[in-house]
Amino acid sequence: MAIPNYTYLKMKMPGPKGVITTGSSFEHAYECDVECVEHAEALALDEALAAQQKGMAEEAIDSKQWHVGNFKPAEGTKDIPLDPKTPDGKALKISATLDSK
Repeated sequence: MAIPNYTYLKMKMPGPKGVITTGSSFEHAYECDVECVEHAEALALDEALAAQQKGMAEEAIDSKQWHVGNFKPAEGTKDIPLDPKTPDGKALKISATLDSK
């Protein structure tokens, strides 16, 4: 039921004992407008950042699929069993020039 008048920076609404009128100054209205614009810019940056982050996550997922099974060990490596007492075939690849201990 309130009626704003932006030209005069007044708002009128019905009250229990008649019309209630509120007002402001042009300086205060300008400060509120600047604050509103800054808030809108911050939201736009947040949305742009979220979109960029989503794109990067999708790119990372796609890059994992491209490289699956493409790993080739470097030349000059040797296999060192994880547990020398258990011949289960699990081993690490290390440089051939490193000591096995």
